[in-house]
Formats: sequence, structure tokens, C-alpha cells
Amino acid sequence: MEKRELGRSGILVTPFCFGGNVFGWTANEKTSFELLDAMVDFGFDFIDTADIYSSWAPGNKGGESETIIGKWLKNTGKRDKVIIATKVGKPMGLGKQGLSKAYVTKAVEDSLRRLNTDYIDLYQSHDDDKETPLEETLGIFTDLIIEGKVRAVGASNYSGERLQEALTVSRKNGLAQYQTLQPEYNLYSREAYETELSPVVLQNRIGIIPYYALASGFLTGKYRSEADLVKSPRGQGIRKFLNEKGMRILNALDKVAEEYETNPAAVALTWLNTRPGVIAPIASATSIAQLKEITASAHIKLNNSAIELLTSASQN
Repeated sequence: MEKRELGRSGILVTPFCFGGNVFGWTANEKTSFELLDAMVDFGFDFIDTADIYSSWAPGNKGGESETIIGKWLKNTGKRDKVIIATKVGKPMGLGKQGLSKAYVTKAVEDSLRRLNTDYIDLYQSHDDDKETPLEETLGIFTDLIIEGKVRAVGASNYSGERLQEALTVSRKNGLAQYQTLQPEYNLYSREAYETELSPVVLQNRIGIIPYYALASGFLTGKYRSEADLVKSPRGQGIRKFLNEKGMRILNALDKVAEEYETNPAAVALTWLNTRPGVIAPIASATSIAQLKEITASAHIKLNNSAIELLTSASQN
């Protein structure tokens, strides 16, 4: 299977990233272990999580996803089979948030402990922290790389302007540089990435790891009317896609999926993988069947007419 480099980090990953936001939420520990085993068995190696996952689930406080991944690593001994990306910065309790040196120094140790590992492959700023100087954040990231606790660093939810500023600060001061960016990017939501972020990331060879790659599940084709919104806990967040543009995209996905004898979700992820700068779209699954559906994306080679059909259907 083709592998792609995370920016200029030297770290290679398969072109699909398993979203660990479901671990400890819609996938319990047993199911999560089964999904992670299946992911590796299918030939994939890239897992994305965050310290805050899955704090929104009743009874959770954050750290559940990392803890489950850590238990799986300990039980299976598969640390050398996977690339683990996690994130820091979102609120984890009173005084526990942001990208200051003091907080990141503690937060990374917490993540390492939960993950049962000595190092994190990709450590990402989950949000831009404008209260902390970029020099301070990038300085502590540099220290973590030198100490061997982190291999590479990335950003999430940065504007194009702030990402460029961070890159300039890194070069000016000889500090670690963001190698990746996690933006919201999918067939439905294209404008923000393609107009503001794309010029910066392509010029600086930043690897893109899109989140909401399936638009919260809308691009699977399972939600086509108001009546479908009760199908999952995420259903209500999909209402905004039930419009003319959304239906146009689903029709194009159906057409291409039929042509390639696959499913709409796989086609949507494959389209993302054809976009400049994209390394691996993030998508999650709560069953082996779902995982098979979405990982089919790595084995599809869309022709130019299929790509153009999808690109045209998803224009504003």
C-alpha cells in the first residue's frame, strides 16, 4: 500500500487515519480493541486521538481514548506497528488548557502515561493559543523532540495567517516546525481550506490530515432525510447538510460508487486523497463492517472524469 510522508518529518503513514474520538464513547473498550486489531490486519497504521477525547460522553472527563489505545498497545505489543498522533491544548479541567510551556510539559507526560508509550509520533496543538507566544510553544515542542518524547509536531484549527506566522517563528529561531495541519475539509466543506489554508500548506509542504472527512457521517449516504437523523448520536449535527448542495454531492457519490462497485464513504475519502497536500483523511468507525467500508478508499484509483464530477458537484 502507498505510504505518504507527514510533511518533511520522515514519518510515513498509510493514506487513511483512524479517528480515535469514538473510543470510550460510541465504541467501548472491547469494541475499540477489535477495531484497532482489524485496522492493523487490514494494513493500516495511522491513529489519531487527543487528550480531551472523549470528555463529552456522560461520565467521562477526558483521556478515555488515549487510555484505551494505551491498554491495547500494552496487551498486543503492537507499538511498532502504528503511528500515533495525539493533541494537546483543549480544556481538560481547571487550569488545564492552552499551549504554555508549563502546561504542555505536564500534559505530554499525562498522554504518554495513558498511551503506555515512551514517545508520541505526532504531537499536535489542538487549538491556536493566542495567549501564549508562539516562541514558547514551539520551544517546548523542540525540547520534547530533543528528549525523544515526540518525533514531530503538527497543528490543528489554525488560520492560514497564524500557521504562516508559526512557520516563520520556527525558521527565525531554529525551533521545531509544524509538519502537519488538521483542518476541517471534506466534499461539502471546502472553501475555508482551499482559499485560506491551501496556499500556505502547499508552499511550505505541510501535510494535511483532514478531520470531519465524512462531514460527521453525512457523506456515507446514510442520512438523506430528516427521518434519518435518529440513526446515530451524531444525527442532529447532520441537518445542516440536508439541502440542495448536499443532495447534489450524494448523487455524485452514488454515481461514482456504483461505477467503482464500492460505497459513497470510500469514494468521499478517495476524493480527499486526490487533493494536493492531503496525506490521510481521518474517519472513525464503530464496527468492523464500517471500517471495511471506509478503508476501501485506500484501494480506489479514481479516473479524471470521476474526480471532476465530484469536484463540480461540491462547488458552492
